[in-house]
Amino acid sequence: MDIFDKVAKRMGPIGQHQKWSHGYFSFPKLEGDIAPHMNFRGKEHLVWSLNNYLGLANHPEVRAADQQGATDFGMAYPMGARMMSGNSKYHEQMEQELAAFVGKPDAFLLNYGYQGMVSIIDCLVDRNDVIVYDAESHACIIDGLRLHMGKRFVYQHNDIESARKQLERATKLVEQTGGGILLITEGVFGMSGAQGKLKELIELKKDFDFRLLIDDAHGFGTMGPTGAGTHEAQDCIDGVDVYFGTFAKSMAGIGAFVASTEELTNFFRYNMRSQTFAKALPMPMVIGLLKRLELLKNSPELRERLWNIATTLQKGLRERGFDLGVTNTMVTPVFLKGELLEATALTMDLRENYGIFCSIVVYPVIPKGLIELRLIPTAAHTLEDVQRTLDAFSEVSEKLKSGYYKENQFSMA
Repeated sequence: MDIFDKVAKRMGPIGQHQKWSHGYFSFPKLEGDIAPHMNFRGKEHLVWSLNNYLGLANHPEVRAADQQGATDFGMAYPMGARMMSGNSKYHEQMEQELAAFVGKPDAFLLNYGYQGMVSIIDCLVDRNDVIVYDAESHACIIDGLRLHMGKRFVYQHNDIESARKQLERATKLVEQTGGGILLITEGVFGMSGAQGKLKELIELKKDFDFRLLIDDAHGFGTMGPTGAGTHEAQDCIDGVDVYFGTFAKSMAGIGAFVASTEELTNFFRYNMRSQTFAKALPMPMVIGLLKRLELLKNSPELRERLWNIATTLQKGLRERGFDLGVTNTMVTPVFLKGELLEATALTMDLRENYGIFCSIVVYPVIPKGLIELRLIPTAAHTLEDVQRTLDAFSEVSEKLKSGYYKENQFSMA
């Protein structure tokens, strides 16, 4: 069979819908300044789908730092991979500040978040090691697991007894292989908004010998008294052995970092192939990230504003009878009952008639018969935005219950 013929017949669970969804439900174009109000298909929309948690994307000091970095260094500097010729004092300064902020001895900058987590797993374990991981781990963790040549065991989402059972299996296996055990979870699960049960997992170290790696993409900058992360929020910084955070969420940038002991961080520096053989993070981004981190640490009002919007939105939705699942963070999933065609009609109604843009999640990401509208509050939203959204959600919910979206389809023309 021609490999192209095979591809044409298997576009994937999302790709199979691309002919009618492209440009609207998939690959939409939001235009204008990054803000709660942007243009979609020529009309202004209230946007709840950007992970710009602290509103830093268009912060004037951030924009000025980005511009100055580009003016001073250009986009090419530094040239080459960091190990060879692409290092700078600014990259090292960023690493030192990040390590101190998240409570670890050292940190290593990574070019991208998704690639970074894949590479951490690939670098840290070998065929003799066993990985134990949460069933609802992000795709970057799953893809890292696919590179692992040893065994892996999955435990039920946030279920400590299930994790214990899988650790028992892993322990028996490494007694034969001579390897170690790496347990992976998330600080904040981006789809459900649930926090990983870090303290409970760390308690299992009393009975099992393993290391804990957390992906805190959504928790870094948003969780804890200072915003240092979910491990700070749960008061268990020391129990987390390897901490991973990204710049794409609270920092509104590009890149990521891994923080741990000096020895392990140096191991990553000299053995992580995705960094050894890739160009260093461009200087304008690093200069801009230093400013973002400064604001994150020194402007607690940004985090307070985020949480005020998030709690007001969630309280209002719950008071109106909406199911938000198990979220205990700023991530706000709204679960409704309905099928795919109802989901698309409802989403189009929200966009076309209410001017509200939010992400839609359906099967196979969540069970059949459910619709998830995922709202991402930010410090840049206002209480007026919240009220407008509450009123709109109440109206479309009643339409859904009445069968309106079964009978009325909307055109994307």
